[in-house]
Amino acid sequence: MSSIGADRLLRFIDSSPTPFHAVATVADELEAAGFTRLDESDAWPSGAGDHYVVRGGSLVAWRSNGDPTSGFRVVGGHTDSPNLRLKQHHDLDAGGPAVVSLEPYGGAILGSWFDRDLGIAGRLALRDGTTRLVRVDQPILRVPHLAIHLDRDAKDRDLNPQRHLNAIWAIEPAELLPWVAGDAAGEVLGFELMAFDVQPSARTGAGQAFVSAPRLDNQVTCFSGLEALVRSTAGSVQPVLALFDHEEVGSTSERGAQSDFLATTLERVVATAGGGRDDYHRAIASSWCASGDMAHATHPNHREKHEPLHTIALGGGPVLKVNQNLRYASEAQGSAVFARACEQAGVPLQRYVHRADLPCGSTIGPLSAARTGITTVDVGAPQLAMHSCREFMAADDVDLYSRALSAFLTPAD
Repeated sequence: MSSIGADRLLRFIDSSPTPFHAVATVADELEAAGFTRLDESDAWPSGAGDHYVVRGGSLVAWRSNGDPTSGFRVVGGHTDSPNLRLKQHHDLDAGGPAVVSLEPYGGAILGSWFDRDLGIAGRLALRDGTTRLVRVDQPILRVPHLAIHLDRDAKDRDLNPQRHLNAIWAIEPAELLPWVAGDAAGEVLGFELMAFDVQPSARTGAGQAFVSAPRLDNQVTCFSGLEALVRSTAGSVQPVLALFDHEEVGSTSERGAQSDFLATTLERVVATAGGGRDDYHRAIASSWCASGDMAHATHPNHREKHEPLHTIALGGGPVLKVNQNLRYASEAQGSAVFARACEQAGVPLQRYVHRADLPCGSTIGPLSAARTGITTVDVGAPQLAMHSCREFMAADDVDLYSRALSAFLTPAD
């Protein structure tokens, strides 16, 4: 199978070290495809059209057919990934080199961030009310492990997130924020800055069969959902891409999946088509959402951690995720809709169930479904090393996933 999509994915990830950069990358691609950016504080144009709106590290894009009662087909995902972030007061006096204090965001595998070349990126909020994206691609930060000779009983489980995540960045004491902000240093009144692995994403393995990259969870969905939306058409249903920030920490924010961002956007799409509240509820009642997030492939070294009847193969195609306790939103009807999309796309479908004796993670799916009332199915592409600084998947799964999401957004009549 051709894996051209995997090569495009590498470029997407390397352009998107933070949620804010991921949104900017998606916005650039949408603009190139003819979408127009709208501002939430402005009046929106009436009638059909291709548009998108940004709220911080979140984005919703859609193709409207101008019919106020047409249902929506939504691909949802999240822009954030577990990482290390700069504290508000971060410069430390360590009696030697310049050191800054970092703290974990989300469920990062902390040991994977040690002894790596880390850049720093994010956004600055300036005195004049504007924001500025910043990105230092050079390896500026280093979180060093303690040598085994100094503590032979040390284990990664003993890492203390308060004491052990300080990063060295200069030989002499110095302040990091002014160095990052450059000529805007005196105007910075707020910031969200985070470390990222500067090693480029890569195709690896025999025949370059794999993808090794940071932030596969969940920039693969951002990328594949974008590809699906750009390829889509607004026919009897209206395709939508909804990418939310803050999934890794619970989605409770003004731009997370528990916010009103998607619901109010869809209501305004109905309004610009001349519809009212009843039309909006009619459209929602005939809508479907595929909540996309990465799925656990069966780990060859830890097969005992997986449900034995639900082996998930790298390169085996998209994954439908089901949990009886609704950690995933999938139910029978939504599962059937996505299964039909895979049949339409000609791709295989795998079905994932978590071991009943292990706690199951969750996604934006249940939260977004409860917030909007849209019937939702949880899906993803299989990967290993989830939440590591650097993750791993099969290159073929990128194209398979994109094709399935494309068929979901534009179902066959």
